[in-house]
Amino acid sequence: MKLHLIGICGTGMGAAAGLLSAAGHEVRGSDEHVYPPMSTQLQELGVPVFEGYRNENLDWAPDAVVVGNVCRKDHVEVLSAQARGIRLTSFPAAMEDLLLPGRTTLVVTGTHGKTTTTAMAAWVLEQAGADPAYLIGGVSLNTGRTYALGKGPFVIEGDEYDTAFFDKKSKFLHYLPQVAILTSIELDHIDIFTDLAHIKECFRAFVALLPEDGLLLVHADSPDAVEVARSARCRVERYGSSIAGAVPEPEAIEWRAQLCGTRPGGRTVFDVFRRGELLGRFDSGLPGQYNLDNTLSVIAAVHHLGIGLAQIERGVRLFAGVKRRQESRGQAQGVTVVDDFAHHPTAVKKTLVGLRGRYGQGRLVAVFEPRSATSRTAVFQKEYAEALAAADEVVIGAVHLPEKAPLGNRLDTELLATEIRGRGVPARALSTTDEIVEALAPHLAAGDTVVIMSSGSFEGLHDRLLRRLGDAVVPALPGDREEVAGLLRDLRLPAEELEQRGDLMILRDAHGGMVGCVGLEIHGDMALLHSLAVHKERRGEGLGWMLAEAALFRARLRGLRRIFLLTEHATDFFAEKFGFVPVERGQLPAEVQGSTEVRMGASQQAVAMQLDL
Repeated sequence: MKLHLIGICGTGMGAAAGLLSAAGHEVRGSDEHVYPPMSTQLQELGVPVFEGYRNENLDWAPDAVVVGNVCRKDHVEVLSAQARGIRLTSFPAAMEDLLLPGRTTLVVTGTHGKTTTTAMAAWVLEQAGADPAYLIGGVSLNTGRTYALGKGPFVIEGDEYDTAFFDKKSKFLHYLPQVAILTSIELDHIDIFTDLAHIKECFRAFVALLPEDGLLLVHADSPDAVEVARSARCRVERYGSSIAGAVPEPEAIEWRAQLCGTRPGGRTVFDVFRRGELLGRFDSGLPGQYNLDNTLSVIAAVHHLGIGLAQIERGVRLFAGVKRRQESRGQAQGVTVVDDFAHHPTAVKKTLVGLRGRYGQGRLVAVFEPRSATSRTAVFQKEYAEALAAADEVVIGAVHLPEKAPLGNRLDTELLATEIRGRGVPARALSTTDEIVEALAPHLAAGDTVVIMSSGSFEGLHDRLLRRLGDAVVPALPGDREEVAGLLRDLRLPAEELEQRGDLMILRDAHGGMVGCVGLEIHGDMALLHSLAVHKERRGEGLGWMLAEAALFRARLRGLRRIFLLTEHATDFFAEKFGFVPVERGQLPAEVQGSTEVRMGASQQAVAMQLDL
């Protein structure tokens, strides 16, 4: 089919373009703002993009126009399509018609945890060789993608939000579920749902779609989810590690996780029981009880899809998470800045509890922006006070687009700060990001963690705070690679093929200048540490140690088992500081022998070293 996508440069529509194009359809689209990275991705896919919305964008006579739920009925291209007799559809409906028939579908839905759970399920299936298709509402840190069109099971994040101006039912009602995970049900999206009963009605409609031979996995600790699941005609299995009264007897839960302890890097080790029998031991790098439950649901779902336990264990261990979900944005002066999408009070509290102590034993500082349609209103005024009081200090930003929440029904940030202080936690409401940076930076100390919570960009607060602290180690962006190559060339280090060499981290000074870098070239559960470099003018300040430590911490978070490196002059440094031991070059694993670093001609005088994590 010939399909025209309105707003094609949005994250969701860009993924739609990729999936539909991969399925063999002719895809074009339009957007008001066309710029990287989405414009570049679409160009690489061979998808033409019209800049600006206008009637003539439909002159190529598409068979259908795909309309997003932010597009109004008076949009110029909507009116043009109607005048030409071109069918209007939505992306969920296009998936239902063009992508999902004949596929085994796993739909992940619920108020909380959908994105991380979907991304993890897709990754475990991919690592097991199941060649999944997937659509995720965030960027997987393992793959750097939001979608793929494999030939195996189709894993979809099922959003309860409405579909389009001409289709007000929830998106997930289009997804033909055969297996489903229901993580939770709570009041949210009050711009489209009148109350909790309305939301439960919507989820019941979804559950009714599951066939008799399907499977519904429901979180046992969500009473409303358990209630809705009772209406299913398929088999229902409950999962959980903490039941908090939802199901009184642990043995009544089909899937249960039992915490065993932690490993270096903040990793969680846990046993999984199915109907009371031990299934196996697992290891995850995701923080918090809620992520343990999300992981358990994935284990149950992919086990049902026929994936072996050893493959599931490896996939879970190597899953790195999703951008903007408890994502470390960098470290500066020993302070870690974390980016999180949490905006519902339940998610806010669980995120803070899960992150405590993960990056250091200092204070946990929460910075919250009331930005979503629900959080900018007063509906959770008291609940936010309880949730944010899980931190050691709280800063509340200004309500985003306050005109969308009229006085009398708008979150009162000053009152919220007062209520948090009443719980014994220092809190203040500040109106600008400049004020927030200047209020926090002088008082932060090594070991502190700052969790910035917003469903939007928060005016770049994460990077601004890191820059203000100075000498921040942060993940490199694609646009940083040429600067990294320049530093490596200046130091006569290999600088070619950086885009193929895995994770890169860079160190920037307080003025934004890049003064160091380090990389991890990942091969399964092993990695090669490479490109450790510091600008000549900054040597002797311990920056190389900072970069190497950041790389090793990242490796532990990602569940890697062993790190290798090649060095000519720093053997003692790596041995004494980190515990690396020399090994014969010929003993390096085949994957490392064929790595970019070795192929690019590492000196024969270089010593090979390894560290078991």
